[in-house]
Parts: sequence; C-alpha cells; structure tokens
Amino acid sequence: MTGVAKIPVIDISNDNQDQARVAKELVEAAIEHGFIYIKNTGKDIPVEDVDAAFELARKLFKETPVEEKQACTIQKNNRGWSAMHYETLDPKNQRVGDFKEAFNFGEPSQQGHLQQPIPPTIRSAEPFISRFHTLCHHLSLRLNTLLGQGLFVSPPDFFTSAHLRENGASGTILRLLYYPAPSSIAAEEKGDGDVRAGAHSDYGSMTLLFRLKGQAGLEIQTREGNWVPVPVCPPGTETDPAPPILVNIGDLLSYWTNGLLRSTVHRVVFPSAAGSTVEGETGGEERYSIAYFCHPVGTMKLEPVPSERVRAFGEEQNGKGVINGERKMLTADEHLNMRLQASYLKLYEDEKKD
Repeated sequence: MTGVAKIPVIDISNDNQDQARVAKELVEAAIEHGFIYIKNTGKDIPVEDVDAAFELARKLFKETPVEEKQACTIQKNNRGWSAMHYETLDPKNQRVGDFKEAFNFGEPSQQGHLQQPIPPTIRSAEPFISRFHTLCHHLSLRLNTLLGQGLFVSPPDFFTSAHLRENGASGTILRLLYYPAPSSIAAEEKGDGDVRAGAHSDYGSMTLLFRLKGQAGLEIQTREGNWVPVPVCPPGTETDPAPPILVNIGDLLSYWTNGLLRSTVHRVVFPSAAGSTVEGETGGEERYSIAYFCHPVGTMKLEPVPSERVRAFGEEQNGKGVINGERKMLTADEHLNMRLQASYLKLYEDEKKD
C-alpha cells in the first residue's frame, strides 16, 4: 500500500458561488473516487454540535453501564446497540466480527422523539440527537440536490424528493462508533489480518462521516485494488475549525446511476508497520467516528434515473449497470434488509432457532 487517497475538497457553503460548477465538481468526484471532502465551515452543521456529538459518544461508550446498552441491543429495524464483534461487515473474509461498538439512532418523529429504546445515562440528550440527526438530513438533501443537477436528472429534484421525510419512512441512521485501543485487546483475541471494520460498501444513498483529528484507520480500495488511507485533514484543511465532512456514495446512488457514481469499498484497520501512514495520525489509540447513513424512502425502486449521462454509461457497460459485480432490481428497503442479514449473522440466526 502506497500513498494516500487524493480526494477532492469541495466548499458548498457559499450560496453566491456558481452552483452549476459546484454540482459538476461533486459529480466528477463521485464518479472518480466515490468519496468527497466537504469543508466544514459550520454553516450546515455547527462545529460545536459536532464536538457535542463526540462528547455524547464518549459518554455512551465509556460511562454507560453495559446493562443499559444491552437493554437497547440492535433489532431488525437497524436501531440500537451492537457490541464488540456483533457486526461482521465482510463475513466472507473475516475470522471474527468487527472490533468496534456502535449505537444506531433511527430518524426522529415529527415531534422530535427518538422511536427506540435509549440508555437512561444519555436519555437527556434526546433533543440534541434529534437536532443533529435533522442537521445531517438537511445537508444530505443539499448534496442530493446538487448531484441531481450535476447529472441533469429529469426531474432535477428526483434524488431530493426520494429522501424527504414527509414522503415516507426510510432506513436512515445516525451511528456513533467506538473502536477500542489495540493495546486494550487481549493478544489471543486479535489475529493477523483482523480489522477494526471489515471491507464493505455502504448500504444507503450517501454517508456523512465525522472524524477526529489524529485518529487514523480508514482506508479505501482504489480501482486497481490497492488499499490507501484517507487523511482526516487533507492538505489545505489543517487549520479549519473542524475536519472536513467526508461524504461517500452508497449502493443506492450507484444503482440509480447504472454504476456511474461509485460506491467505493472501504474498511477500518489496525495500525501496521507495513502500511503507509498519514503524517500526524496514529491508529494506536482508541478511535471514535460518527456516520450519518442517508437512505431514501424505503419503497423507492432502484432503477436507473432519467439522465442522458446515466443512460450512456449504462450502454457503455453493455446495459449492465453494476455495484460490485451485480445488478438486481430492488427497492431501497429490500436492498437494506439483504445487507443487514449478511452483516448481523447472530441476530438473524437466533430468529431461525426460535
């Protein structure tokens, strides 16, 4: 593995800039990399709210009794707590499940209530979680609008409309993640080749990822099949108020565009002397991240959108728009359920025993 990922940094905060140019930049980055850095100026999501979300994650994973988290164990609606090794993102290649904990918060109700069990230790944070969820939702709508414009989709608001809460329920999730320090893991528990989070593409339309400065681990797979690290702060953003928000294209936008927009495979690894590193980052400590998995209304069909560029790309691929080698006509919910069953083996195996 050599070098680092060369992902473009795009600023969408200035409403007076040429929106057509910004839309084109977003589309080209989504085609080439499947990942895009969005400068976090605080306009869409205040920096203090990002800081508060990470403080909440620390309280959840470090101060909340395990009994409280177990009472909120993740269910088939993809909401709740998953313990260490409970999720296996790459079941074909992983010896054990992911070395991480996670807590998934589904979309809040119209009244701002979370529609799932919440550990008492963090229950007072429910209004904040709901607000942060909504801030991420609004940013994802802006990005979907720009992608639709950049692809000249007809109608241009197709992606946006597909994600409006008032149009139906979705699988959208706000996820807090915790990866323990490698030194805290027993030697007999971790083997060679184990990873913190297995190689995968994301299940929804797009993901907004928030990370902390100095915490390494995320890698993406290039078109050539190589793994390269993704810096938390790419060149030019080191002095920004907060690291840029890392946006990646998920399976559904790839389906909708005949595979033109790239749903890139990525993973989180342990530090390794053999792997390249990013200056100023380390994988030797505990790691936190926050992911907002944007999903469309669950009944939306994953058929190619009306766009000349999407149509032409499909023809270039001999009519085989693909995501990681295959193309099936599904709804958004059907695709999500298929991926969840593969990742949460124990949850679905236990059902079969009942």
